[in-house]
This record gives sequence, C-alpha cells and structure tokens, in this order.
Amino acid sequence: MRKDKGKISEIVMKVIFLAAACTSVFAVALICVFLFGNGIPAILEIGVPKFLLGQKWKPSNNLFGILPMILGSIYVTAGAILIGVPIALLTAIFMARYCPKRIYPLVKATVNLMAGIPSVVYGFFGLVVIVPFMRQMTGRDGSTMLTASLLLGIMILPTVTIQAESAVRSVPDSYYEGSLALGATHERSVFCTVFPAAKSGVMAGVVLGIGRAIGETMAVIMVAGNQTWMPQGLLYGLRTMTANIVMEMGYAADLHREALIATGVVLFVFILIINLSVSALKRRTMYE
Repeated sequence: MRKDKGKISEIVMKVIFLAAACTSVFAVALICVFLFGNGIPAILEIGVPKFLLGQKWKPSNNLFGILPMILGSIYVTAGAILIGVPIALLTAIFMARYCPKRIYPLVKATVNLMAGIPSVVYGFFGLVVIVPFMRQMTGRDGSTMLTASLLLGIMILPTVTIQAESAVRSVPDSYYEGSLALGATHERSVFCTVFPAAKSGVMAGVVLGIGRAIGETMAVIMVAGNQTWMPQGLLYGLRTMTANIVMEMGYAADLHREALIATGVVLFVFILIINLSVSALKRRTMYE
C-alpha cells in the first residue's frame, strides 16, 4: 500500500511539474504570437529600412524611424555595463573570499535590499540626486545619457553581484588550496584560479544585468531626457525603446500603435540574441 501511494504521489507531482513547465512555455509562446502578429505587419507596411534605420520619429507625419531609440538603448546599456559590472564583480569577490564573517550578513542584506528596491524609487533617486549633481558638474541639463548610464549601473549591481558571488563560491576549495600549495599568494589564487573557474556563472550574472538594463523603463524615463533625436553624446538627452513604448502607448492608435508594438518586437529580438550569444559562449567554455 505504501509503495502504491508513493508511486501515485510521484506521478501526481510529475504531472504538476509538467503542467507548470508547459504553462511557462505557453505564456512565452503567447507573447511571441502577440508581438510578431501585431508588429511584423507594421514593419512591413512602414518598410524595414525606414523602420530600423530611419532617424526621425514623428507619428503625426507618419515617420516611424526607431534608429535613435535603438542606439539610445545600446549606448545606455553599454554605459551601465562599463560602470556597474566591474564594481559588481569586485563586490562579489570581496563577499566570497575577503569579507569578514562579522560584517558579511550586513553586506549580503544590503545587496539583497538593493535588488528589491522598485525601479521607480531608483528613478526618483536619480531625478532628485543624480540629475541636479550632473547639472551642477557639467553646467548642462542633468537628464543625459551619462546620468541614465550611471543610474542603470547602480541598478544592475545587485543582480550581477548575487549571481557572481554564487558562482565564485561554487568553485571547489581544491582549486584555491592547490594554487596556494604551488606558492601563489591569496590574491593571485583568487583572481587567477578561482575567478576564471567561475567565469560561466559570472557571465550568466552579467547577462542578467544586461537584460535588466536594456529592459528598464521607469528609471530611464525619469533621468534620460526623452529626446527622440539621434544620440549626440554623453551630456545630451536620448530616448530608449522601452521609454518610447511606455510614453506613447497610452494615446497611440492605428499604425502608430502597431509601430510601438513593432518596437517591442525589436527589443525582444535584442534580448533573444543576447541570450543565444551567452548560451553559445557557455557551450564554448564547457568544451575548452
């Protein structure tokens, strides 16, 4: 009887897990059908070159070029990576290999708290603190590409740090101990042996940070300036693809609305390319 009950419960749990997995796949499939079903016809109607390479976004004149928003998303994300990733990786290494046990709970709790802060709170902090500071330092409008990159760099810190710390801690102690036995110092053992061994997990954390940065909306709207022209430099405003969708979807209609959905298709393809690239890099590191 007990064996029969155990088999029944095992079958029930398998069905539940399968249903949960299928639900996730079905949800992603529905999103893809909605995006591509509404976005592709708009891209074809506008024209692929005009839509992807057009430099003017003026819905009132039927001009739907999203190149300024594509470049804005790329530039802001790249700036966030340059600012946030090095700090996050050093923080992860400190937490995993250098942090004293007494202060580790405080540092860990702080990083987890940063990960839980809503985006709008980060945006309000950027609007009240970073924008005036940048205005005072540069003598220009503080709502710029540099401000948005700095804020997004702060926002991706906890995401990258948590994943990278977990990856560094997962490296067997024998790697570290073997390096010490060969005469290496603590720093060299950590940075030349342990950290390279964790590069796959660290890479996954960086990708999560990129996804957070390129998909961020509210914080960027509040600090980036939201100009629809081509990005002109670090100290000028711009608009990202996510900001463009959120700011205009409320009143858009007809082709304008479909063009905004098509912008979501481009953003979806960007994230898909990033994930596929990381998967390829992971496979390459596995076979090396």
